[in-house]
Amino acid sequence: MDMFRVAHATAADWRQAANACLAQIGDIPAEASLGFLYVTDHLAGDLPAILGFFKEQTDIVNWVGSVGVGVCATAQEYNDLPALSLMIADFPIDSFRVFPAIKSDIDEFSGHRAWCEQADARFAVVHGDPRNPKTPAFIAELAETINDGYLVGGLSSSRGPNFQIAGGLTEGGLSGVLFSSRVPVATGHTQGCSPLGQKHQITECRNNIAIRIDDRPALDVFNEEVGEVLARDPGRAAGYIFAGFPIKGSDTGDYVVRNLLGVDAENKLLAVGGYLNPGDTIIFCKRDIRTAYEDLLRMLRDIKSRLGGRPKGGVYYSCLGRGVHMFGADSAELRAIRQELGDIPLVGFFANGEISHNRLYGFTGVLTLFS
Repeated sequence: MDMFRVAHATAADWRQAANACLAQIGDIPAEASLGFLYVTDHLAGDLPAILGFFKEQTDIVNWVGSVGVGVCATAQEYNDLPALSLMIADFPIDSFRVFPAIKSDIDEFSGHRAWCEQADARFAVVHGDPRNPKTPAFIAELAETINDGYLVGGLSSSRGPNFQIAGGLTEGGLSGVLFSSRVPVATGHTQGCSPLGQKHQITECRNNIAIRIDDRPALDVFNEEVGEVLARDPGRAAGYIFAGFPIKGSDTGDYVVRNLLGVDAENKLLAVGGYLNPGDTIIFCKRDIRTAYEDLLRMLRDIKSRLGGRPKGGVYYSCLGRGVHMFGADSAELRAIRQELGDIPLVGFFANGEISHNRLYGFTGVLTLFS
């Protein structure tokens, strides 16, 4: 597992972009066994032809990937452009296993369980369909199925087809590639929001509606946290203030971020983009570019300290609300990764939800390095 090669390009015609990528990769070693392929949604309709082209030109059968509004590669982001990024690697053929989409029940994965036991598989790179309401449950169930394993990846983000790649094209569920414990990896997770104040408890709710928080009207608690200006004009909080749910047992203060969908000023209710239960802990968070960048650097330095040497390659999944929308132009987020880790082969995309361990997140970045 010594060969990782990355390529990326943008062009109005997919054939031009694909040929540019082949030129960057050069001669394809016979040992190349697995490819990662990400295309922007401008090229989503062409993905069947793109995948067929790379299979034919590289003789690599096993591919995984997805569609994103943006894709990324080493120190480079492509946002709202026709672009693709890919990476090929020479993993031992018996050290990984591609699996198709789990669409309706985790039992659809049963044919791969024997391999997981034999290979001691505890890690997977996965891609999910945001249209399937069962996808978050599949993430948790798959992690449990592979010996309480660790998943990384993201949900497709597309204004057209939400394709994933798992050998061939698939959609509608959760798919990806499993790795044997023989493949060493290191992962990191960075938040894009920072807490505004203290933790609160939901004391009364209905589905996704918070009725009372800390046994007070939910909207009163929210208004106190966000301040007078936003309290007078809740519409200004959209895309800036979020609900965070701390993860029980986390020793890093980790939390899941969900959108605020609206308020009912008359009844003092708060609608959240997730199902609520009485007793849940909730914190209010804000998008904070400075602290998000600082947390990105913290994550990168932490993962670097855990590596035994220079990584051989990696994959990165960032929220579509990050990248150019949070850190600005000139590929600032991806350049920060290169600044801290060096010029390593890296690919990924900007997702409609990021997957880390056994949960679906939002407004985060998830990095995995192969060493």
